[in-house]
Formats: sequence, C-alpha cells, structure tokens
Amino acid sequence: MAHPFRLAGLLRLRRLQEDEAAAELARTHAQRRAAEKRRDDTAEMLAGTTLPRHGDELTWQAAIAGRAALTGLVGEATATVAAINARVQAATDEWSAARTRATTLTKLEERHGLEVHAEEDRAEQAVLDEAAARGHRAAATTTTDLAVDDAQQGTTTASPTEEER
Repeated sequence: MAHPFRLAGLLRLRRLQEDEAAAELARTHAQRRAAEKRRDDTAEMLAGTTLPRHGDELTWQAAIAGRAALTGLVGEATATVAAINARVQAATDEWSAARTRATTLTKLEERHGLEVHAEEDRAEQAVLDEAAARGHRAAATTTTDLAVDDAQQGTTTASPTEEER
C-alpha cells in the first residue's frame, strides 16, 4: 500500500507562502510603476515651465516658486521611487526564498512519488512472478501426473500380459 507524502501539509503551506510573496512582489512592482509615472509626469511638468519674459515682480516670484515646488516634487518622487525600489528588492528576495522552500519540498514530493511508484511496480512484479510460478508448477504437476498415469496404465496393461505367459 502506498504511503502518503508526510510533508504534504507543509508543502501546501510553502506553496501558499510562495503565492503570497509573488502577490506582494506584484503589488510592489505596481507601486514602483505608479511612482515612476508620477516622477516622470512631474519632471515633464518642470521641463515644460518657463520663466516669464515680461511681467511684474509678483509674476516672476510666482514662476520661480512654481519651479521650486516642482523641483521639490521631482525630488520627493525620486526619493519615493528609490524607497519603493528597496521594497521591490526585499519582496523579490522574499519571493525567491519562498520559492526555494517550496521547490525543495516539491522535489521531495516527486522523489516520494517515484519511490511509491517503484514500490508498486515491485509488488506488481512479485504478483506476476508468483502467478507465473504457479502456472509453471501446475504445468509440471500435470505433466508429472500424466507420466504417472501413463506408467500406471502401462503397468496395469503389462500385468495381464505377464499373467498370460
């Protein structure tokens, strides 16, 4: 009888952990893409601003303040992207570790399956060998019985022949 894989529950847990780590990795990639888009959009807005050629001092100061604010926002967005990149790296490392743990148990499960299959094959071969041996013994017994019967019949027919002498 085949024995169940004893670490099946742990393997299910490891696969769930791997799935969770993959989902977290996907979320951090999405966050990085969003942060990169914000950074790029803000940098594009900064690049699109110009200082007024004509105007009063208040307009000039507002333009400078706007450019300074956009420069600050680009800096913040760049820092956010860097922080998210660190989280992406951590999520990648966690997913890789979870995948390694699950893969190790999967290989053990595969090896167990091969051993169970080999055990089943050995048991089946033993049954086939036993059936063949029984068939061979039955054939040998039948041949021996026929030879004994022939010998007995020959003796029985030979006895009257001797009596006739």
